[in-house]
Amino acid sequence: MKAALRARESARLATLRLLLAAMKQKEVDERTELEDADVLAILEKMVKQRRESIAQFEKAGRTDLADNERSEIAVLEGYLPQKLSEAELAEAVEKALAESDASTVRDMGKAMALLKARLAGRADMAQASALVKARLSG
Repeated sequence: MKAALRARESARLATLRLLLAAMKQKEVDERTELEDADVLAILEKMVKQRRESIAQFEKAGRTDLADNERSEIAVLEGYLPQKLSEAELAEAVEKALAESDASTVRDMGKAMALLKARLAGRADMAQASALVKARLSG
């Protein structure tokens, strides 16, 4: 935040202030100190909200607001861990299926519980879910 202040990067500074406010709000609401997983969840939620906003702004023809949201996403994603590649995600899915002994779609929850814990912030869980479902269905 100090670097953004010194460099007079107002858009980055505003985004970081929003992030810090969200983190403080969660700390106050839950009356605990945030763990790394909590901060990742906040970051992912904020990115998801901005993606949804972009869709709405573009639908309404407000490209200026959509561009602002895209710049906020770029700042927020800088604080997220490196995303897994398709191959790494497929490998993680195979490992989770083997460890959870999942063999049918009914067992999908077991594998997803393992994946959610391991891949927090590093993979799109909807994509992981689709891979697990496809693997168990086929």
